[in-house]
Amino acid sequence: MDSKIAVAFGAVLRRLRTEAEMTQEQLGLEAELQRKYISLLELGEKAPSLETVLKVATGLRVDAGKLVELVCEEIQEQNLSV
Repeated sequence: MDSKIAVAFGAVLRRLRTEAEMTQEQLGLEAELQRKYISLLELGEKAPSLETVLKVATGLRVDAGKLVELVCEEIQEQNLSV
């Protein structure tokens, strides 16, 4: 997948996960997602569903709205058009 939204989401996800000092495995357990799926999200190879966004936000202990806001900011910073 080459979705600019997926790439932006992946960049934000990786940044928040590393700031939280979590491994992909730990986040997967917290978010009830497979580690491999976390990896695919971070690489921008998969676009998250709304359910996945909510699970990831819960796993990272961040507000889902804030997560979406950060993705929007990432899109603007990288001059990615949606």
